[in-house]
Amino acid sequence: MRVIEIADSGGPEVLREAERPIPEPGHRQILIANHAAGVNRPDVLQRAGLYKPPANASDLPGLESAGEIAAVGPGVTRWKVGDMVTALLPGGGYAEYSLTHEDHALAVPQDMGLVAAAGLCETMFTVWSNVFVRAGLQPGESLLVHGGSSGIGTTAIQLASVLGSDVFATAGDDAKVEACETLGALRCVNYRDQDFVEVVRELTRGRGVDVILDMVGGSYIPRNLRCLAEDGRLVQIAFLAGPKVELNFAPLMTRRLTITGSTLRPQSDMAKAGIADGLRETVWPRLQAGTVKPVIDSVFPLKEAADAHRHMETSSHIGKIILQLAPQV
Repeated sequence: MRVIEIADSGGPEVLREAERPIPEPGHRQILIANHAAGVNRPDVLQRAGLYKPPANASDLPGLESAGEIAAVGPGVTRWKVGDMVTALLPGGGYAEYSLTHEDHALAVPQDMGLVAAAGLCETMFTVWSNVFVRAGLQPGESLLVHGGSSGIGTTAIQLASVLGSDVFATAGDDAKVEACETLGALRCVNYRDQDFVEVVRELTRGRGVDVILDMVGGSYIPRNLRCLAEDGRLVQIAFLAGPKVELNFAPLMTRRLTITGSTLRPQSDMAKAGIADGLRETVWPRLQAGTVKPVIDSVFPLKEAADAHRHMETSSHIGKIILQLAPQV
């Protein structure tokens, strides 16, 4: 099979085409003939040598894909050969075939193409598990999403607004601000022009928001605490500006705040299956109805994976970047 592998740690140029044997599915695994695969920030970190895959995962980048099930391993009961699925992968998405646990795949929503479906799982699993499970966002509560125009951000804005929350966001230019507000954010703050703390507190009449989803970290962390309402929850999913900061923890006690966070890839098969169950029950009906949709920024052929990484590193994209491996279905 054709694959894109990481020749050495470094820039996008270290991504190279290669051929490898098609893997065989093990117990409760499915083999997916990929039509398309999502490009995500962890892929960029792995390429740079900053994010090692788990010991039992493929060394190829790629954490999500969509395609047709080509084979099933022993013990598989949920799927059969020929089913169209979108799936969370432990790695190996930049390839014509990928393996994953059967419980980490979901049916491609009706009338959705496989290129769009390839951009669902990494963001949906991340947003659902962090915003709705870990932070417990409820209808009627408010959410602030940093990086609102990213794949994670566009997903969080849509899901939270559709499920009954007031959503605010931050983004870095006017086009991204407009995109976030079109997707359902009541207000998106251009962080280059305005202080999001001041704007959010003004919009909430000094109360603050109930939940913040942050992938920036660094100096944003103490500012986030100032944005939280009493009993508010800050969920940290990345540290693009660094993980270390000087912080006054007194407000955590006096205002009963919570700081939490997670990474998705190292979690157990059972934990990921639980996230998939929540998505299947609550989110997939919205995808079927078209009230939530993946936002696709651009599509690159598999052989142009390096260009896809270069595009991601410009941070100019709005939504997901996709690698296409087969003609659109």
